[in-house]
Order: sequence, then C-alpha cells, then structure tokens
Amino acid sequence: MVDSVDVLREVALDQHGLVTFRQAMNAGVSQPALSMLVKRKRVERVAHGVYRVPQVPVTQFDPFMLAVLWTGVPEACLSHDTALAGWEVSDINPTAIHVTVSARRRIQRAGGEGYVLHHEDLEPDQMTWWQGVPSVTIPTAIVQCLDTGVPTYLVRQAIERASRTGDLTAGQTDELTRRLEARYA
Repeated sequence: MVDSVDVLREVALDQHGLVTFRQAMNAGVSQPALSMLVKRKRVERVAHGVYRVPQVPVTQFDPFMLAVLWTGVPEACLSHDTALAGWEVSDINPTAIHVTVSARRRIQRAGGEGYVLHHEDLEPDQMTWWQGVPSVTIPTAIVQCLDTGVPTYLVRQAIERASRTGDLTAGQTDELTRRLEARYA
C-alpha cells in the first residue's frame, strides 16, 4: 500500500516541498486523509489550501512558490517587481511578492498579506520558469514595471543588463527603450 505522504512528496518535489489541496485530491489523497496527515504532523498546513511536505528540504525560493500556489489558480506566476528582482537584471528590491493571475480571477482568501495581486491575461510566450517557480519572462516583467511606475533608473538598468546578457533581443531592447523614453515624452 502506498503511503499518502509518499504520494504528496512526489508532487511536492517539483514545487519546493509544497502541494495544494486540489493537487492532493487529484493525486488520490482524500480530504479526510489529508486532515489526518496534518493532525499527525506528517504534513503542515502553511496557507489556505497549501501544505508543506517536511521531507522535502526548504529552499530560499519557497516563499515565491507559496505565493503562486496560494492563489489557487493554475495560471498564477511571479511578475512585475518580483520577477525583475528574481531575474537579477535590476537592483529593485520589492517589499512584497508580486503575482499575476488572469484578468477574470478574483482571489478572496485569507493569508495574502505580503502579496500584490495583478490581474492580466498573459500569453504562453510571456511566461516561463524561474528557479522552478512559474514567472513572467524578462521582457514581460520590464513592460509590467513600466506600466506600474517603477522608477526609470531601475527599468533602464533592467533593459541594459538584460540586453548585455542576451536576455533581450536587439528588437526587444529597442522597443523597451522606446517605451521607456515615451513614458516622459
């Protein structure tokens, strides 16, 4: 017989030790079984609908995965200031974790302190993975930061660094620079 913790661990290994209620149900772990695992301290409830499997080592990226999973929606990803900081193309230092969900979503659950939710319909080519966490791409993060008023010097720094490292094409660099300059025209 397969242990429920082993089932959850398989899911959690790809998510920094975290698993959602829905993922547990889809993996065949029932709600009563999950409640019993929490009661016996074999898994820990860390947020509304999100659980930590303690056998998976904690990493510095766990808070970012937790923010994405906390939303409870599959399209959630890191974005804006957080993505820019994660990609290390700017000296930006966000005070909250920025997460984008689709424009039609309304998240109404407890525990979102420290998160800034944005509503935007992203195309698949605007999303990728950063340290195993769903995230927007560098060009998308730069556009988002332009649109939300991130200081010019930080956006300019991101464009210059990403261009130097090859994370932006020449065309993207030109377009983003044009948008940055148009901001104050």
